[in-house]
Amino acid sequence: MEDLDHERIIRSSADEILRTLESFSLHWDGAVEYQSRRTTHYHEALAALWAAGATFECSCSRRTLTAHASRLAHTDARVYPGTCRSGPRQPGPASTRFRMEDIDIALEDRFQGSVAFPAGSLGDLVVRRRDGVIAYQLAVVVDDALQGVTDVIRGADLLQSTGWQIALQQALGLPTPRYGHLPLLTEPGGAKLAKSRRSVAIAPARAGSELWAVLGLLNQAPPAALCAAPASEVLAWAILHWNPQAFHGARQIALPWQRGTFTRR
Repeated sequence: MEDLDHERIIRSSADEILRTLESFSLHWDGAVEYQSRRTTHYHEALAALWAAGATFECSCSRRTLTAHASRLAHTDARVYPGTCRSGPRQPGPASTRFRMEDIDIALEDRFQGSVAFPAGSLGDLVVRRRDGVIAYQLAVVVDDALQGVTDVIRGADLLQSTGWQIALQQALGLPTPRYGHLPLLTEPGGAKLAKSRRSVAIAPARAGSELWAVLGLLNQAPPAALCAAPASEVLAWAILHWNPQAFHGARQIALPWQRGTFTRR
């Protein structure tokens, strides 16, 4: 459970997440782990990166980097320009960044095929924030290693994160899981659904039909009769008939909508 950012934690959200997973017949092995109880492991990994000369302190704020990118119209604001690689430019609080300028990353994704990130294309990664909190990318790399995670399945919008995480795994001598990035559901115009004003929360009470609809969007052709089945039955059918070639290489799928709201199938 990702709970390092205490300021953004919503009380009872962890319990709600677990209840939602159960309603969709999705279960977990062993006890639920919480990142807030693993900070010692994260700081040990951070110290190892520092000792290897793989990190540097950075005084740049997000506002500074955005302003820099706007001055250079051809610059991607998401790619750090290397401002503080030789030391912080400004006094005061600093974050810690992981050096990526000389690292090439390539992976064979289960759903996207061959993916490559040439050196310098991702930008130096924040692994410790200015407020001292260990950043998401480093925390999940340590989490995966501690729990022996062999496969990571997630949305295609996190492909860039995978490049960073593989680089961190290599620097820390940790195993790299197999990755599969599913196409992201979007508005017809391509905007990320989760950030849309028309977003519709999943409905645990309709878990079976929700899973059935997603299988349809992934071109899995679930039978119409399965729409009213319980979640466990829909998942059992999906396991037997799973065909990733039906959406191989797709980064996003536009969700149908009418009159300002997305429709449920």
